[in-house]
Amino acid sequence: MPQPALLHMTRRAFLSTAAAGTALVMVHPFSARASVGQAHLRLMETTDLHVHVFPYDYYSDKPVDTVGLARTAAHIADIRAEATNTLLLDNGDFLQGNPMGDYIAYERGMKEGDLHPVIAAMNTLGFDASTLGNHEFNYGLDFLMKSVARADFPIISANVVKQQGSDPTQDTALVPPYVILDRMLKDGAGQTHPIRIGLIGFVPPQIMNWDRKHLEGRVTTRGIVATARAWVPVMREQGADIIVALSHSGIGGADDQDGMENASTALALVPGIDAILTGHSHLVFPGPAYAGFAAVDAEKGTLHGKPATMGGFWGSHLGVIDLMLEKDGAGWRIAAHASETRPISRRNEDRSISALVASVPAVLASVQGDHDATLAYVRRAVGKTSAPLHSYFALVADDPSVQIVSQAQTWYITQMMAGTEHAALPILSAAAPFKAGGRGGPDYYTDVPAGNVAIRNVADLYLYPNTVRAVRITGAQLRGWLDRSAGLFNQITPGGQDQPLLNPDFPSYNFDVIDGVTYHIDLSQPSRFDAKGAELNPGATRIVDLTHNGAPVTDDMQFIVATNNYRASGGGDFPGAKGDTIVFEGPDTNRDVIVRYIVEQGTINPKADANWSFAPMPGTSVVFETGPGGAVYADRVPGVTLQPAGAAEGGFARFRLIL
Repeated sequence: MPQPALLHMTRRAFLSTAAAGTALVMVHPFSARASVGQAHLRLMETTDLHVHVFPYDYYSDKPVDTVGLARTAAHIADIRAEATNTLLLDNGDFLQGNPMGDYIAYERGMKEGDLHPVIAAMNTLGFDASTLGNHEFNYGLDFLMKSVARADFPIISANVVKQQGSDPTQDTALVPPYVILDRMLKDGAGQTHPIRIGLIGFVPPQIMNWDRKHLEGRVTTRGIVATARAWVPVMREQGADIIVALSHSGIGGADDQDGMENASTALALVPGIDAILTGHSHLVFPGPAYAGFAAVDAEKGTLHGKPATMGGFWGSHLGVIDLMLEKDGAGWRIAAHASETRPISRRNEDRSISALVASVPAVLASVQGDHDATLAYVRRAVGKTSAPLHSYFALVADDPSVQIVSQAQTWYITQMMAGTEHAALPILSAAAPFKAGGRGGPDYYTDVPAGNVAIRNVADLYLYPNTVRAVRITGAQLRGWLDRSAGLFNQITPGGQDQPLLNPDFPSYNFDVIDGVTYHIDLSQPSRFDAKGAELNPGATRIVDLTHNGAPVTDDMQFIVATNNYRASGGGDFPGAKGDTIVFEGPDTNRDVIVRYIVEQGTINPKADANWSFAPMPGTSVVFETGPGGAVYADRVPGVTLQPAGAAEGGFARFRLIL
């Protein structure tokens, strides 16, 4: 009979090599203090890797220092050197989330026996187990099962099942709900002892909505906490000395609510669970992001007093839980614990980024071929655009670079709202121009010609790794949202000539254009809001002729607006977007949605439809600055009359707009 594996740092020889070139590591205090019958166990967590193995941004097609499992691997080597006993665990969302994942799913494919690159990297690092995250289901069940088949470690999930039984213990599992690892612990005196470590995995039950087209009729889900309450006693009966929850779920309310998406705090109340690995939210715990949450100690890293961690996302951090275990007659118990995270980079005072660790060569080598193939993939066309995608006039007229973002968001949220209580409501989309000159200079504009569109072009269309949100707002809030955006413009005197149009203190990313309605902006009126969103003129409005499907928008009408997490959660201080109107939190980034939309459509038509324009003001003109590259498009901008008005400072070009 084989002996249980020794929980020690001899998992992979290359990791010792990796550690050798780093700074001298110190033995952890728990290891130093452990005596006879006491053992230090260190749990390491990666979470939300989203196929980020290389430290590379495939969208912008350049190396970066803030992501990559290959860099996180250096911390893993150090941790194994610091502790006597370790486990390396992944908390889900490893299979999808960047162009390498899309390349494998859409281009290369997965045949029986194929090795997925992220699994190859995880095998190289010697992971002990992983759970499924919600993004594992994005490409369908067949792709998922082929991708995980060659994992050298168990992959578990307790609350997504092929068929429900009378209770969770009677369900027909998709993958094993839990695993009990038989290991050998080395105590402080150097003696080894057996231990049984139970691991149980969970995924947000919302996957049945997010990936309905892949999952409906094939699997179903149960609530996280209810499932845990059924399975944990079984694991204890089977001899688990300690139980660790691999909770691909965020840190939310202190008590269980039916169908919770972010259930990790409530999960900590389940008797028998000793420690919790959390994720899904792309945040760091312990850390200030969770200060003030009920039953959460954001400094010590506990949920209801139990140790927990969340290791960021894309390999940005390694989550660590240290357990001091003591052996007694009944087995092992936790005598002390500590939680931390280790980042792979830091942001300096000048906003620059410095890497804190170097990539481990063996991890890079394990996926080098797929990395090279992904580079070729992002550099060639994945679709076509029938019109140029440029942002030179995005601040003065409806714009194709904003239009395509809105089209993709509308396409996505329409699918997400299907079958929900909001399905009958009109779906609008809010998007803003990101590359619109300003401090970025006269070349800081999107400019993709008609024809082929490559994945790396998407970084030009959408700069930030935001995630999709949907809010439910009233007609009155919609008008306020648009008035907030209209604060970009100076008040214009009717009949005046060449008046400056744009407020230089107003950032372009706060100029939301809302697609799905039509409206005019009356520049003769004062702005209701200042550049930061404070209300200056409560009774004022610049938004006139606001209609939906040809009918005037009334204050009591209801709409769903597709947007991003920054805006929906209060970023920019917009009416209707203060965090209390969110009805859908998408698991996908806006960039990913744009790529999927382009791939599915084949040829996109981003031609601006002029759903907004300035209210006519006879005998009046204004001037503004843009990049000189806009000259070739100036006579094709819908809804406005533009004239060149000479050069401006800093290499910009000045244009006149006739109102």
